[in-house]
Formats: sequence, structure tokens, C-alpha cells
Amino acid sequence: MSSKTAESIIRAYYQALNDKDMISFFDLLSDDVVHDVNEGVQEQGKTAFRFFMNRVNRNYDEQISDLAIMFDKSCNKAAAEFIVEGHYLESEFSLPEAHGQYYKIKGGTFFELQDNLIVRVTSYYNLAEWVKQVEQTDY
Repeated sequence: MSSKTAESIIRAYYQALNDKDMISFFDLLSDDVVHDVNEGVQEQGKTAFRFFMNRVNRNYDEQISDLAIMFDKSCNKAAAEFIVEGHYLESEFSLPEAHGQYYKIKGGTFFELQDNLIVRVTSYYNLAEWVKQVEQTDY
């Protein structure tokens, strides 16, 4: 895969996230995509990823900016670093109560690409920093 193709796939992934365009988002993923959730479990398949994204889009309003993308020599593996800026809309699991709190944190994702599709997504952000920000935000 060329670096131009790989970069366009990763940029399209983040553009679809920012636009909340889930049709375009899922068109970029293989049917058996592996998703390693930040500080969570590993899920497999588009169906599991859809459930995850439905929850994310319901509970958070986020935008990705300052995107930097890096590739290995084959362009089949990539890493992205970015800023996540958003608001916490609905309370989730054992996290603090949501009141529309603003947050801004760094994040990163590792990708594997095959046949012009994303086959693995491993996401990371500092959950402790996120919790600190939403607990300190005036609402």
C-alpha cells in the first residue's frame, strides 16, 4: 500500500468521526475489524464497533484536531496522535456524572491496514486526566 493511500484512509477515518458520518466511517473498516478499547476489552467485527460508536456518539460530543499520522515502511501499520476536544453529555458506567463538561486531552490510535481497509484500531487516551478535567469543570 502506498503512503498516500494509507494516509488518505486514516484522514478519512478522523474526518468521518468529526462529521459523525458513521456510514463513511464503517466503510473504512473490514468486516472483522479488531477494536482495542482504551482501558477496556478487545472487540471484533463491525457490529461490536457500531454498538461502541453509538454509545460514544450519544455520551460525548467530540472533535479531533492537530492530527499527526506516522507509518511503518510497508504502510500497513500506522499511528495517529491528536487532540480530543469535547463535551461529556450523558453519564457512563462508573465515570463521573455528566453535565456537559468540557475537556481537552491528547489521544493516540494504532492502526493496521490491509486491502485498503482498517483491520485493527487500538485507541489510547489518559483516562485519569479526562476524569480530572470533567470533575473540575464548572457547569
